[in-house]
Amino acid sequence: MERPLIAALLLVGLIIGSGVGSSYARARRSWNDYQAAKKTVPGARRAAWLLIKVVTTKIGVIVLLLIGAVAYAAAGGEDRPAPSTPSPSTAEDDRPAR
Repeated sequence: MERPLIAALLLVGLIIGSGVGSSYARARRSWNDYQAAKKTVPGARRAAWLLIKVVTTKIGVIVLLLIGAVAYAAAGGEDRPAPSTPSPSTAEDDRPAR
């Protein structure tokens, strides 16, 4: 009678132990993954800010160029001389008829 009780307790202990052991192994792996990710965060943060700085600088340069182009166009832009007054035509076809 004692042997089946020991076998049942052993089976229950085995089931509980395998559940606890697999949970512990999963927790250890998760902890190690967390520690590895935690070490990479400062480098990733620095890289992200560097990329944001580069993009912001490029956008700023483009905006300044656009503002300069608009100001140039608004000021007249080209250095053409004023159009000359037309000279009188001497062609006979252009004379008024009487």
